[in-house]
Amino acid sequence: MEQKDHVKRRKKWRYILLALVILIIVARLILPYVVLRYANKTLAGMKGYYGHIEDIDLAIIRGAYKIDSIYLNKTDTTSGKQTPFFSASLIDLSIEWKALLKGSIVSKINVDRPVLVFTKDKVEPKQVVRDSADFKKVLDEFMPLDINRFEITNGKIQYKDNTSSPKVDIEMNRLKLVAQNLKNSYDSSAVLPASVKASATVYEGTLTLDAKLNPLDAAPTFDMSAELKNTNLVKLNDFFQAYAKIDVNKGTFGLYSEVAAKEQKFAGYVKPLIKDLDVLGKEDRKDNIFRKLWEGLAGGVGEIFQNQKLDQVAAKIPFEGRLDNPDTNIWFAITTMLQNAFIHALQPSIDNEISIGSVEVQKEEKKTFLQKVFGSDKKDKKSGKKDKKSDRKDKKPEKK
Repeated sequence: MEQKDHVKRRKKWRYILLALVILIIVARLILPYVVLRYANKTLAGMKGYYGHIEDIDLAIIRGAYKIDSIYLNKTDTTSGKQTPFFSASLIDLSIEWKALLKGSIVSKINVDRPVLVFTKDKVEPKQVVRDSADFKKVLDEFMPLDINRFEITNGKIQYKDNTSSPKVDIEMNRLKLVAQNLKNSYDSSAVLPASVKASATVYEGTLTLDAKLNPLDAAPTFDMSAELKNTNLVKLNDFFQAYAKIDVNKGTFGLYSEVAAKEQKFAGYVKPLIKDLDVLGKEDRKDNIFRKLWEGLAGGVGEIFQNQKLDQVAAKIPFEGRLDNPDTNIWFAITTMLQNAFIHALQPSIDNEISIGSVEVQKEEKKTFLQKVFGSDKKDKKSGKKDKKSDRKDKKPEKK
């Protein structure tokens, strides 16, 4: 009797196990279509945008979603015309096992071959920040876990202006970005536990970015350096012709910057450099007289601020202050440019003088010669008025 009951129980568990296996298989086959239909319905209903996903693959054991061929277009609410905004070949959303082994349940996202297109009068950065919140909600539906690692492979960022003459179409490609420990899931005790490293190609030039940050702080807290080297200005002639009405026959561009922020304070500098600049050349002989005059003026300004020994134009623009009242010392920037032209050349590299510690140091601003002559010091006038009032209060009336 007991043996028969044991056999029945074994058969019962086999049926249950078989039913679970069948249920998992059916769910595995049906769920991707359900999720895909829901995602496309949500993307199609976004205000001001229209998006579509080609396919979705679920990796249940790995705890991952694979979104295959996604695009998101900006839609004109009046005409219904669509303008490309974002696309990607593949987006992989999964649990980050490295963090899971340390007791933190978070996710990681890998985006392969993304393209981000900014089109003048169609997609403005401020509007993107507002409207793309809906797109973030869609991603949250796929992966509700906090993102601890974000990676981009072979990305591209474009800017287009189809209304200009000539039309402008410039891009930054081969973008690679890795952001790690965004939720401090590795139990780091560092002040800046997260890191972001990025690199890209910009018209024969190279862009690199290295940043440390603490995304968990209420106020922006980061230490970042970035440099752009050897961008060929000739490749940007459509941009110069459209917006400045000049042709560049020769020249390279570089940009070096360091920025740090902590407790609502920030400090940093931007240092642009142009080398071997040539605006006028043999190629301009067919230009009309007004075009030649303007290009001559542009080239003349370049010669004035050019370091003759190194044949480069450069300026270093420092800035510091609070995030609620940013202030850039433009007079200091002009003086630095003049110093570079006639005294010494700025070195084409990061100066390694800005860090998270330097943000807290309040430096007394030194006035340049140009600032003394042309600048108005409102703070001194206000403080002077206050001093006079305080002097009057301190003076007691003499008794007669």
